Amino acid sequence: MATIHFTKGQGTGNDFVLYSDPEGRLPLTAAQIAGICDRHFGVGADGVIRAVRSAHLPEGEAALAEDDGATWFMDYYNADGSPAEMCGNGIRVYVRYLLETGLAELPEGGTLAIGTRSGVRDVQRSTTGFQVDLGRWDLDGGEPLVRAKELPIARPGLGIDMGNPHVVVAVADESELDAADLSYIPHIEPAPEHGANVEFVVPHEPLVKDGVGRIRMRVHERGSGETLSCGTGAAAAALAVRYWAGAAAPNQWRVDVPGGTVGVRMFPTEDGEHVALSGPAELVFTGTLDLA
Repeated sequence: MATIHFTKGQGTGNDFVLYSDPEGRLPLTAAQIAGICDRHFGVGADGVIRAVRSAHLPEGEAALAEDDGATWFMDYYNADGSPAEMCGNGIRVYVRYLLETGLAELPEGGTLAIGTRSGVRDVQRSTTGFQVDLGRWDLDGGEPLVRAKELPIARPGLGIDMGNPHVVVAVADESELDAADLSYIPHIEPAPEHGANVEFVVPHEPLVKDGVGRIRMRVHERGSGETLSCGTGAAAAALAVRYWAGAAAPNQWRVDVPGGTVGVRMFPTEDGEHVALSGPAELVFTGTLDLA
């Protein structure tokens, strides 16, 4: 009878079930993942993360070809069991898990390379927990119309590729943001081929304080529903608001989500502008699951 030893972790309320499978011998089915993530009949989580050595997955071999230091792969799945390219909160929690279980080391000032389906991501310690370089971003997906339950009219979004797809929508004020019923999947027109995470955002007043941009966000995550936080979504939201605000907008942002606050920073590199995400990562409890 197969069992797994798991750890529950969270980053600003975005929660995950993590388990160790270094040799890649215990993959879970989509149905098993959905059962684990069920908040009534399972452990309850926004997704499942398998800790597997990159050498034991085709996607991991691609990560090793990109960076031979990326010996660990974040095998991440949404709550419905579908695989996802990347998770900004999940990768911070994953690194915390690797460190506290003795699977990896990250000295002060050092960098840990992690393989993901969207490429290798570098993680460092930060004052709030961990910071991950999310890599290059792109304006991708145009400006589709987005309809959400309890929002009175459709409004244009901005498509942003963070290694996974996002559409960011500006709302009029705090009350409109609070009114949106994100238990329903927002309707995007035209519909992205592979779906998208949809972020609804409103600026604080003033937008910029002490050189830092400040926004508030809610999100419906593809494959998971509304979550208390989305790391790549926070980065996408900050990028969208900076884009709308114009050339004078800052490159450092504070993004408030229902589960807390994360930091977003844009910075130049040789291959283009990158985005860094920083925030907390905590391990909550451990247990054992009977997969039968």
